[in-house]
Parts: sequence; C-alpha cells; structure tokens
Amino acid sequence: MGLGKLLHHHHEERADAGGTIDRPRAYEVFGSIAFLGGRRAAFTRVAAAARPRAGDRILDVGCGTGYLSRILAPVVTPSGHITGLDLSPAMIEYAVRRAPANCTYVQGEGQNLPFPDGSFDLVVSSLAIHHMPTETRPEALRQMFRVLRPGGRLLIAEFRPPANPLARHLVGALSGPAMQHDPRDLLGSLVPDAGFEVESEGDLPSLLYYVRATRS
Repeated sequence: MGLGKLLHHHHEERADAGGTIDRPRAYEVFGSIAFLGGRRAAFTRVAAAARPRAGDRILDVGCGTGYLSRILAPVVTPSGHITGLDLSPAMIEYAVRRAPANCTYVQGEGQNLPFPDGSFDLVVSSLAIHHMPTETRPEALRQMFRVLRPGGRLLIAEFRPPANPLARHLVGALSGPAMQHDPRDLLGSLVPDAGFEVESEGDLPSLLYYVRATRS
C-alpha cells in the first residue's frame, strides 16, 4: 500500500474524486520526507509568492496542519490575522493546538466558505485543490473570489510531478491518485473563469507550481 493510501481518505479511487487527509502526524512526517528536508524553505517560497503584508486578513483554504499559516503569521504581524479552513476535523484539531495568537482554524469546505463577502485581503491555498472533487473546484474558486475584497489577492500552489517518467511513477505510487496530475491541467482556466486577473504563474523549487491573481 502506498503512503498516499495511508494518509488520504478518497471518496473513490480516482484522481478527480477528491478526498481528505485525516492523519496529521503521519502527514507531517511524510511532508518532511517528501521535501527531503527542504519543506520549510519550499513553503517560505510559497508564502513569499503570496506577497503578504503587515495587517493582512488572510484565508488559508485547505490549511491542513496549519504549516503555511504558521509561516505567514509573523509576516502579517499581530495587527493581521490568518484564518485556516480544512474539511478534516483531525487536521483542524492539530492546527488549533499549534496556532499562533493571530491564527484561528475552522472546519469547512472550500466550495462553501462560511465567511461574508469581502472578508479577506489575501486567499492562499497550497496543495489543496487536487483534494477537491473535480465538479466542486469551480465553485471553490468562485467562493475565494467572493470572500476577497476588491483588489484582494489570490495565491494557489500545487504539486508539480517530476518530468522524469520513472520519478513520476514513484511519486504517484507513494502519493496515491490525487497527486497524479499536471497542475496546469488541474487548474486549467479555473482562476480566470472565477473572475480573477492572473498576474503570474510558474514553477517553484521542490516540485511546486503557483498561480498568483487579483480580484479587480
């Protein structure tokens, strides 16, 4: 059995069926191994790509264990606030126990965000879109657009499989069906179709890919 099957609960054994991660401690160990000791550096690059500012109100969709939130927390300073949302109660419980003073975590779905319109300055989502069932992804992006204020920013980071076929096969065997995708195919036109203006996109180190956009 691959590590992906141990970590993930999939609705179906298909890459587009979605699922949740319900073993936060195992996920943290797997994350450290998968990034070959460079997880902190990789997510610091993701945080930098989001261009957070002091005082920002940030929503982290699919926050998992709160790893990215905790990196962003000192950047927004005590005057800012980060709200993490995840479907898995186990992940939320883990994140809450480690939450900095300016972070809160709530359980919920990306396609049904429980926040008023224009609540946030920045929405981030890292390695989460591929966990959503394909049919829910457009609504999740529309929800991210809705909860951003005009001029608000969006940063999505996704896993980028290795170009080498053998390495790609090994990663797929370990991670399970949900991560056997090309992020360009995964995201497709989701971001502009939701109303965002794409500013930039491209590769990041440690097999990551990002899209940065704004709500006009």
